[in-house]
Amino acid sequence: MLRSPRALLLDFGGVLADAPPQPPAPPELVRRLSQLVGGVVADQQIAADLTEGARRYSAWRDDAGRTADPVELSHSRVWAEFVTGSWPGPARDAVDREATPLSYAWTWRADWAVRPGIPEALRAATAAGLPLAVVSNTLCGAAHRDFLAAVGLAGSFAAQLYSDEAGPRKPNPRLALLAADAVGVPIDRCWFVGDTLGRDVEGARRAGAGAAILMRSPRTDREPPQPAVVPDARIEDGHGLLALLRQARGSVD
Repeated sequence: MLRSPRALLLDFGGVLADAPPQPPAPPELVRRLSQLVGGVVADQQIAADLTEGARRYSAWRDDAGRTADPVELSHSRVWAEFVTGSWPGPARDAVDREATPLSYAWTWRADWAVRPGIPEALRAATAAGLPLAVVSNTLCGAAHRDFLAAVGLAGSFAAQLYSDEAGPRKPNPRLALLAADAVGVPIDRCWFVGDTLGRDVEGARRAGAGAAILMRSPRTDREPPQPAVVPDARIEDGHGLLALLRQARGSVD
């Protein structure tokens, strides 16, 4: 049986919310960029550069995750390095000036949905006096904050730590340590709940978390095998998290 936690640190995508993949070049974002640059870059080129940029940024994230202490790129650098490099100077400058709202638009998913059992698990944890924090890698944490507010979950969290705001990216242990500091609980008394071995479980281990819980998501199933990274427990959704809490604490309702 796992040691009872004094706080929960939870990933966003794959744990709090289902995040189905969307096309890397959403038509509304293509139109917005076209208007922003005054049509000097063709819509077809914008769509192609967004698609290739998404692929390259994903590859960068994977490569960064294999380094010792990965740090998130700024919004401006993501656009400049992965999307607009071949655009005319005035178009690049226009995107740079709007890099943060554009990053929000590229991050936001209209079909985000709260994962099954998560509201019940969060209510039970809060009732038991456990502070909660979000700990997430993302291009734009503001989009995640707004989603949690829109579905009525933002008030459950004492802190929300996002890589684009805080700097470190999981598996850099600093992101989890910042979250533990924010909720005022030693990291070795925190459970860390994520949906990947390489970023979440590995990051939790490196931070010294009290337990590393793997919640299965489609991303979990796509991850390459990592036999050296073993979670303390595997669960399917928020109902599984609530069951773990009840086992550990005895009377979480």
